Amino acid sequence: MSLKTVSWNIILASKSPRRQNLLKELGFEFEIKTKDIEEIYPPNLKREQVALFLSKLKSNAFKDGLKENDLVLTSDTIVCLKDEIIGKPKDRQDAIEMLAKLSGNRHEVITAVTLLSKEKQHTFYDETEVYFKELTTEEIEYYIDEYEPFDKAGSYGIQEWIGYVGIEKIIGSYFNVMGLPVKRVYDELLQF
Repeated sequence: MSLKTVSWNIILASKSPRRQNLLKELGFEFEIKTKDIEEIYPPNLKREQVALFLSKLKSNAFKDGLKENDLVLTSDTIVCLKDEIIGKPKDRQDAIEMLAKLSGNRHEVITAVTLLSKEKQHTFYDETEVYFKELTTEEIEYYIDEYEPFDKAGSYGIQEWIGYVGIEKIIGSYFNVMGLPVKRVYDELLQF
């Protein structure tokens, strides 16, 4: 199987410009369709279960009306500090508090992806460890005010200024932290 033989009409169900760009860079042609989904999950779910649940939830919104050749790709990214799931910030103060928590600590970024066709649904995830240096209050506030990362889990984008100056190392996929584990997605799309 190669890119030339992928015959799916791929639909990326994401408003994220980062995900759109990453999928484009993989060489796949796709269209973008989104549906507004309330991202609520059962409170008993832990870590990767949350990302898997939310990715499937987004995918299930597309089950009706798929054509024979359609393949919908949905995903969800969460940030975990020990057992705490850190979502998207509500406002500036929330974003500052989130980055202060991540400062000087290791956390995990988990991205779940769901592939859906008329015939089947397949969900998987990838996990990356991220190590932040101790960030100063001035660095945190500068980043929040200049980059406004209010649409990002954990209040940061690794590809932005805070990633340049604040991240000491990662173990795992850099692109997973951006919101799409591209190598895994590529492999799964070729096999789907």
